[in-house]
Amino acid sequence: MKNRLCPVCESVIQGRPDKKFCSPNCKSAHQYEMRKKEEEFYFQVDAQLKTNRKLLKRFNQKGKTIIRRDEFEKEGFNARFFTHYWKNQQNEVYYFCYEFGFRKIHDKGIKKYLLVSWQPYMN
Repeated sequence: MKNRLCPVCESVIQGRPDKKFCSPNCKSAHQYEMRKKEEEFYFQVDAQLKTNRKLLKRFNQKGKTIIRRDEFEKEGFNARFFTHYWKNQQNEVYYFCYEFGFRKIHDKGIKKYLLVSWQPYMN
């Protein structure tokens, strides 16, 4: 009978013939890696949302700020990732990452973001 090797650590597996891993630790490590691969997109989106929120909070200390898009995006901001949106009476759409939001604007031909914080009247 040929020795079976653990797919994680390549140790010889002893015991039942249908056993796939040499130890509970290797089985757990394998399951963790499989979950990580399966949910890779989720983790990427979650990380970008957290980055966006952190940047929106850092650059908008006063509750309303204007910043150049190219400078903001160099910091790691990606406008395609947001949690929700709000539309004002002028039909201008503000995109939010949790409680911090932004809207694309043009000021004298320069692309910018208007940064805002969520307000009670937006409910």
